[in-house]
Amino acid sequence: MKTPPAELIRRKRDGVALGDDEIADLVGGIVDGSVSDGQVAAFAMAVYFRGMTRGECVSLTSAMTRSGATLDWRGAGLDGPVLDKHSTGGVGDKVSLILAPTVAACGGFVPMISGRGLGHTGGTLDKLDSIPGYDTAPDLERFQAVVRSAGCAIVGATRTLAPADRRLYAMRDVTATADSIPLITASILSKKLAAGLDALVMDVKVGSGALVPTLDDAGTLAESLVDVAEGAGLRTVALLTDMGQVLGDEVGNALEIREVIGFLTGKRREARLRAVTTALASELLVLGRLAGDRADAVAAVDRALASGAAAERFARMVAALGGPKDLVDRPERHLPAAPVSLSVAPERPGVISRVDARAIGLAVVDLGGGRRRADDAVDAAVGLSSVRGPGQAVGPGQPIAVVHARSAAQAEATAAAIRFAVTTEEAPCLAIRPPVLRRVGSGTA
Repeated sequence: MKTPPAELIRRKRDGVALGDDEIADLVGGIVDGSVSDGQVAAFAMAVYFRGMTRGECVSLTSAMTRSGATLDWRGAGLDGPVLDKHSTGGVGDKVSLILAPTVAACGGFVPMISGRGLGHTGGTLDKLDSIPGYDTAPDLERFQAVVRSAGCAIVGATRTLAPADRRLYAMRDVTATADSIPLITASILSKKLAAGLDALVMDVKVGSGALVPTLDDAGTLAESLVDVAEGAGLRTVALLTDMGQVLGDEVGNALEIREVIGFLTGKRREARLRAVTTALASELLVLGRLAGDRADAVAAVDRALASGAAAERFARMVAALGGPKDLVDRPERHLPAAPVSLSVAPERPGVISRVDARAIGLAVVDLGGGRRRADDAVDAAVGLSSVRGPGQAVGPGQPIAVVHARSAAQAEATAAAIRFAVTTEEAPCLAIRPPVLRRVGSGTA
C-alpha cells in the first residue's frame, strides 16, 4: 500500500531518509496530479531545509527520469556523439545559445533540453520565446528531426520527457527553493539522462548572480552532479564559473538573442562570455572524443566561430523550429524592442569595484522580463544593454547600463535599482575574479 503524500512530506520534514519506493510514489503523484501543488511546494521546502542523502538524490533523479519517455539515438543515423551542456543559471547567461551551434559545427549533435527562468536568473527558453514562431515545445519526432538536420535543437522538456520535473521546477521557481542542491541535481540530470546523451558538461555558476552564491556550495553541487551523472553511466565534467557580475553585455530575453547573434557573426564577442563558452565547448568536444585534448578543442571552437559555421547552424536550427529564416541576417526586423530607453549614470564617476548581480537580475524581473509567480507572462523586449562590470570606468558618457522599459516611470525605477547594485571607487579594481574558477570531473587535480 502506498504511503500518503502528506506522510512522506512529514517524514522528509523530520529528517528521515526516504526509500526508493517512497520517492517513486511521490514522483508518480507529481505526474498524475494526486500530489497537490501545496504538497509539491511543501516537499520542495522540506528538501531545502533537510537536504537529501546521495542515495535519495540518485533515487529522485532516477524516478524523475523514468517518469516519462527516454530517447535512444542509436538508430537515428547520427555520425557523431550526442552531447549537451547545462548551466545552473545566472544573469545574462546565454552560453547555451552559442555553445550548441558551435559544438554542432564541430561534429557533435546537441539535443538540448533547457528551462525557463528561476528567480532572478534568466531562462534559455524565455530568450528563445522572443523569436517569432520558434517552437520551444515540439513533439519528439520534430525535435529529433531538427537535431539530425541542424545538428542541434534547443527546446523545453516535452510532455513526455521527464514530466515530473516540469511541475516541480515551476514550484521551485516561486517558493524560494530554487537553490536546493538535491533538487537542482535531480532536475538537471533527469532531463539529461532522458535525452540519451553520450556526454555532458555542466556550468555551475558561483557568485551573487547565481543560485548557489558561495564557492564551497557550488563545489558541492558540482560534485553532486558529476557523481550522480557518472553513476548513471554518463561522462560528465563540471566547470565552476563566475557569476559575480553579468555575463556578457545584455540582460533580457530579446536583447540577449541580439547579443548571441552578434557573437556568432563576429560583430561583438565580450571577453568573459567568450572565455566561458570556449572552456565549456572545449570540455564537451574532448568528452565526446571530437578533439584529442583541450588545445585541439579550443582551436576547433575558434574555427567554427571564425568560419561562420556556428552562425549557420544557429540559423538552420531557428528556421527548422519555425523561426524566421533571416533572423541572423536581420535580427532587428524580428526581435521585439521596448519603447523607452534610458542611460543609467552612476552616482559618482569612477571604476566599478563590485556588482550585486542578483539585484541586476531582480531589476529585470521587476521590468517584466522574468516571473514572480509561475503563471506570470514575460515581456521579451525589456531589459538592460551595455552593462558594465568590475574594472570598467563609468561616468559622463560612460553609463553603467541602458534600461529598456515600457514606460519612463519603469525606466527611472530600474535605473535607481541599478545604481544601488553597483559600487564605484576612484582607483582601478585590481582583484577581478577570472571567468572560469575550477574544474570537477575526470582528471580533476
